[in-house]
Order: sequence, then C-alpha cells, then structure tokens
Amino acid sequence: MARRALLAGAVMAVGATVLAGCGRSDGADGGAESKGAIDEQPAKGTVEIWAMGNEGEVLGKLAAKFEEENPDVTIDVTAVPWESAHDRIATAIAGGETPDISMLGTTWVGEFAATGAFEPTPEGLVDEDSFFDGSWDTTVVDGTAYGVPWYVDTRVLYYRTDLAEAAGVEAPTTWDEYHAFAKALHEQGAASGVSLPPGGFDSWQYVAPLAWQQGGDILADDGETFTLDSPEWKEAFEFYAGFFEDGISEPVRLEGGEIEQKFISGEVGSFFSGPFHVSLLLEQGGADFADKFAVAMVPGADSRTSFTGGGNLAVFDDSDNRDAAWKFVRWLSQPETQIAWYDVSTDLPSVEAAWDDPTFADDPYLSVFGEQLTDSKAPPAIPTWAQISAVIDQELEKVARGESSVDDALSSVQQQAESIGTGQ
Repeated sequence: MARRALLAGAVMAVGATVLAGCGRSDGADGGAESKGAIDEQPAKGTVEIWAMGNEGEVLGKLAAKFEEENPDVTIDVTAVPWESAHDRIATAIAGGETPDISMLGTTWVGEFAATGAFEPTPEGLVDEDSFFDGSWDTTVVDGTAYGVPWYVDTRVLYYRTDLAEAAGVEAPTTWDEYHAFAKALHEQGAASGVSLPPGGFDSWQYVAPLAWQQGGDILADDGETFTLDSPEWKEAFEFYAGFFEDGISEPVRLEGGEIEQKFISGEVGSFFSGPFHVSLLLEQGGADFADKFAVAMVPGADSRTSFTGGGNLAVFDDSDNRDAAWKFVRWLSQPETQIAWYDVSTDLPSVEAAWDDPTFADDPYLSVFGEQLTDSKAPPAIPTWAQISAVIDQELEKVARGESSVDDALSSVQQQAESIGTGQ
C-alpha cells in the first residue's frame, strides 16, 4: 500500500506536466466540442485497450462483433493482470506511452484523473441517467465525468437457508435483525454466524455502508472536509466490532477459496459478497446445495445501502484514435451489448435498462443484485482514496481485535485523513 501511495504521488506530479501540454483550459468543454466528430467520422483504424483479469481474457470475443459492424476497425486487447494493473497504468502515464482506452477499477478514477491523462467524457456521448447512480458517480471527479461505467459490482448477503430455517429466522432487513440473525446461525453450529474481515485490506468496504445507511459520509458537502469521526461512523464501528465482541464472528480473515468451503460445510452461516460467488457455490456445493443458500439485500438502518464497485472505461487524452475509441466505449455501454457481455464474462450491466432482460429479471440470485444496485454507493473519487482507505482498514482492525477504542481509532482516522488531504 505504501508503494502504491508513492506511485500515486509520482503520477500526480507528472500529471501537472501532462495537463499543461494538453492545451485544454476546460476538459468538459473539450469533450462537448468534439462529440460531433465522433458521430460523423466512420470508425476506422486500430483501437488499443487494456483490460484486467478475466475481462482482458474474454473481451476479444465481444470485440469481434464490433469489428464485424465496423470492418475498418481493429480492436487490440491487451490482458493485464490485476496485481500489476495499477502500477502499469501509472508507468504508462508517466512515460507518455498509454493505450487508447483502459479499464479502471472504480476507486482508481480520482487518482488517475488528477494527472490530466484522461479525456473528459464527450457531452451527449451517453445518457448518464441510463446508468445506476452509484455507478455513474464513480466516473465523476470534481464535477467532470472521465469515462463510462462498463460493468458493476455490489455486495449482498449470502446466507444458509437451512440453518436459518432451523433457527426460525428470516433474512434480516434491519441492524437489530442482522445481529439476531447472525447470532441464531452461530447457535445452530456455524463458527461464524456472519463472516466479516477483522480489518485489514479493503475492510472499509464492509464498514462504510454502515455509516452511509445512517446518512453519514466520508466527505462533507464541500467535497474537502473529512467526516470520519462523525456519530454515524462511531455507530458503524461499534456495531461492526460487536460481532467480534459477542463471539458471533471469528476474528479470522478468510482468503479466496476458504469462504466457499466453510459456507458449504456450515462453518460460516452468512457472508457478504458480489455476484461471482453464486456460480462458485453452485459448482463447488453440488446439485443439492442450491436449495441450501440464498441471497438478500444487505440489512440496514435508515437505508439498506451497499458498496458498489466494478469497472470503468476511460479514453486517454493522447489517444491516437480517440473517435473510434469513444465509439467503442459507447457501443460497450448499450443495453444489448451489456447483455451479450454478461454471457461472455458474467459481469453485471451498468445500464439499468439491461436488467429488464429475463437473464437478470427472472433469476432468483441476479434479480437481488439488480435491486441492491438501486441503493449502492461508492467512495468519493479523490486521488488520495487508496491512502485514506488504508488508514480506515488499519484502525478498524485495532478495534475489531480489541487493541483500540472506537473513539481513539476514529480520532486517528480523522487526523490522518486531514493530514493526507483529498489531493484535489
């Protein structure tokens, strides 16, 4: 994490030079002025795109259809491993050797947009209202959109229906029900009634929704003032830590592969995760296991807000083929394309209209994710978010392990966040 922070600082320094060389006084206007050219010019030439993980491996299958519709275009896909993607993009920006398009983790947008390396999304290219609000917000930095949401991810509650039935409880909707539900599953023999990470990497994704559900947030309305020591964050930390204090959750972080097996064996009664776990559980649990688990929207307080993530697509300001690049990005955001993309990748559509398709609307698992996406939120797109979130992770772990009080932890979070700043 420290290495990433240093790289982010280096990229931001380079960004000042990049932005100065762009000759663009207002990025939003630059995008609006050039939208006509995107519509008028036929798509042609080569478009180079970097995509991460599984998306990079399978995008070529979908891109072939775009090439059929645009015979003068070649989509050149480079698959980039997730573990090296952040640093590779940073290095490419610093060296001025970027592709036309890159897929981005949603929490990276603020950091890289601050370098001036991305072209603002051309006005009118897509209808921002066609996307889930939380998803579109991940593209917006200081009032300007950089790129387009490609696919979305959100967290819901996975739970063992057989254990819940034996305990006489139903899927929880409130915090009180959530605690009682997890306790009941624990009493039915699950070592963890709900499996939660006791701090550490990305555990903020579990506790931030608890603050959001009460109306709390990370930044005040001015977009600059951190509010991480607010009453809402205190309630969130205390509620989260209570699962460990009461012995309902084991203070053990389960790695990939462990959570599935412990859930199937009954050692874990419930956990929060994205849509990819559905297929994993059905494959690993066997034919009969489908009747032993279900998913539900996250329980909440004033709202049932969950964390949203996913992948965005951004076009670099120095793209050699920017018109064709934006045409491809727009094509990828069309509902019919996103439905086809799910068949290839199992990535969930970022465009709400795609969810009307029976593939999603009639599926007992996916339909829950669609409902959850209407109440999901992302952290602010600020350049320093990686550093801020690491501080939350560290202090939450101290609280969960009984090494620090909630007040002391949040005081430390707030002080460090103020010291780091928003980087804007």
